[in-house]
Amino acid sequence: MKFRHFIYFFAGCFFTLACGARAVADNPPKKEKTTFQTSGQWKPVTDVRSDVAIVYGVNDRPNMTFEQRVQSWRDRGYTVHFMTGIAWGGYQDYFTGKWDGINHLGEGQVTAKGDTIWHGKMVPYLVPTASFIKYMNEMHIKRVIDAGIDAIYLEEPEFWARAGYSSAFKTEWQKYYGFPWRAPHESPENTYLSNKLKYQLYFNALNEVFTYAKAYGKSKGMNVRCYVPTHSLVNYSSWKIVSPEASLASLPCVDGYIAQVWTGTSREETYFNGVEKERVFENAFLEYGSMESMTRPTGRKMFFLTDPIEDWPRDWVDYKKNYQATFTAQLLYPMIADYEVMPWPDRIYEGLYKTSANSDKKERIPRFYSTQMQVMVNSLNQMPLSDNRVNGSSGIGVVMANSLMFQRFPTHGGYEDPQLSNFYGQTFPLLKRGVPVSIVHLENVSYPETWKDVKVLILSYSNMKPMTADVHQHIVKWIKNGGSLVYCGRDNDPFQTVQEWWNKGDFHYKAPSEHLFELLGLEKTAKEGVYNCGKGTVSVVRKDPKEFVLQANEDKQFIDAVKLQYEQKANAGKLVFKNHFFLTRGPFEIISVMDEGVSAEPYTIKGKLIDLFDPTLPVLSQKTVQPGEQAYLYNIERADNPKTPQVLAAASRVYDEKIGKSSYSFIAKSPSNTNNVMRILLPAEPKKVTVAEATGNLIADVKSSWDSLGKTCLLQFENSPEGVKVLLEW
Repeated sequence: MKFRHFIYFFAGCFFTLACGARAVADNPPKKEKTTFQTSGQWKPVTDVRSDVAIVYGVNDRPNMTFEQRVQSWRDRGYTVHFMTGIAWGGYQDYFTGKWDGINHLGEGQVTAKGDTIWHGKMVPYLVPTASFIKYMNEMHIKRVIDAGIDAIYLEEPEFWARAGYSSAFKTEWQKYYGFPWRAPHESPENTYLSNKLKYQLYFNALNEVFTYAKAYGKSKGMNVRCYVPTHSLVNYSSWKIVSPEASLASLPCVDGYIAQVWTGTSREETYFNGVEKERVFENAFLEYGSMESMTRPTGRKMFFLTDPIEDWPRDWVDYKKNYQATFTAQLLYPMIADYEVMPWPDRIYEGLYKTSANSDKKERIPRFYSTQMQVMVNSLNQMPLSDNRVNGSSGIGVVMANSLMFQRFPTHGGYEDPQLSNFYGQTFPLLKRGVPVSIVHLENVSYPETWKDVKVLILSYSNMKPMTADVHQHIVKWIKNGGSLVYCGRDNDPFQTVQEWWNKGDFHYKAPSEHLFELLGLEKTAKEGVYNCGKGTVSVVRKDPKEFVLQANEDKQFIDAVKLQYEQKANAGKLVFKNHFFLTRGPFEIISVMDEGVSAEPYTIKGKLIDLFDPTLPVLSQKTVQPGEQAYLYNIERADNPKTPQVLAAASRVYDEKIGKSSYSFIAKSPSNTNNVMRILLPAEPKKVTVAEATGNLIADVKSSWDSLGKTCLLQFENSPEGVKVLLEW
């Protein structure tokens, strides 16, 4: 493509914009669709231009108080929210006793060897005691609300499964169970009880802190909203961490979540067809799905997060590839349209990372990658909710429960679940065949909305257990009214024997599935086969789901059972197998083609398409996506008001648009030290392109070209957080 330089030096004819760059900043957007989190003050290099800046931590900095840090973002037009950790954080004044005269370092999470699990220097992972909750309310929550912030995020309520040996935890055990602490590693029951308590401790802690926040905010005339940024249940189960997860969605003091899904969580190796390796897209798809399903029946707000890099230092090529995979996965959930576009912009824009996997040379984010990233991030401001769904056979739900986290560590009786394979054994055989499986949380089965659109339910108690008996009542009701269940499991893992509801009081079952089957009118130890239950049916497969993925070509029986239920029992249509996912959301076309699938064929789409993963924003008549790759496209033919001049895609955010009879002007803002690229829809090729700094000085290094296929103008110039004024005349 040839670029022409349009530089016009003239006096008195450059357009004037009455608002000016600072005036725009003084009128922040009221919506809270896009966010990012930062521990720093506003800087030109991190001016991300999302709706919300989530300021992290209340600690003062040298020459800058917390309130001044907050104000630095407000001065630039941002709505400001607040975030801090609930299981760890900059709480040295609490740990060292400065707050109350008592040293609290002994309240850290401790392993069987007596080692404290640290998050950083003098920052242990905490057992959330009553004194810590009091400290959080008095020293953090109150100050945040006093600063006028009405949205609080308490992130990562994490209790390590390998912990549970500290004196603080032993005290909490005695209070909760009413009998002395038992070493978690000594029996499956002790492990289960220990992890169940860890789950309950953070459930209670968040409930107490958020309830205080709302009450204190109300006393000041504020409606304080409370959110939980958390890894997915998939990831916490995989990483052997315990957290309240889905249960929080039912608390009246919890307004929603941030789904902390990114390359670092999604690259955890998994098994499929006997091969252990990274499957970033597929894993991310399931992680986002497990988060979406937590709030689907409760109506809570959900932000999806992605990270252009990750916590672990790698190279820019690796970051780019996996960012595209996770970004695509999040967009395949059209019922979610709120996003944390990045965490820690200082790390992303100013960190040094390797230029390639085989090089020790490090550099800041390459211009091509920051441009692409900013195009992607700014597109999220336009991303609509949609009633469309990912193509494929929908209506298959895989059941998850918080108790997935209870059985992960340590193992007992030689029973292993490598890399969470009992979960992936229920999902990967379908996902890899292009079936967009959804997640159903056992904690949410009492909500009617949970069952909407579920045609076939897949359930196993090999790696989790129902925490109450009443969940079976809801499942049985659904089945007898016409639902189809596939139950997989040998029911012989050591955790079947823990002292829980199914073998206490009036219940005398050897496994929780026996209670379910009895309610269905089946033999308690139902053998493998297909059974009619009211208007519905049940297929019992007496294998643990891990067996479907740990060895090659071992998933046929599972697939056949699902196919039977889907096609013949649920009458849901043909169970279609393919190697890709495709979704249209407004003007956006989202595609992922999987390897290891039923075909090695690429996926091709035709139209007038802007490639949003290409920092040059080319307009294509055709895009071919290979297996193992993703595509993110703007379909010009689907643009709203196609006869109206508009910016379709840009590595900046656009403000103060003005449309004249034969002109279009706006202000573009984005972080400094980055390149802007813009694809602009116009009725005709511009005769004059004028680009100027916020001060009015013309910018000399501007590239512009016209694409006749989509009738779009491509502009390129250096970004500025102060604003760049653009005038197009035709």
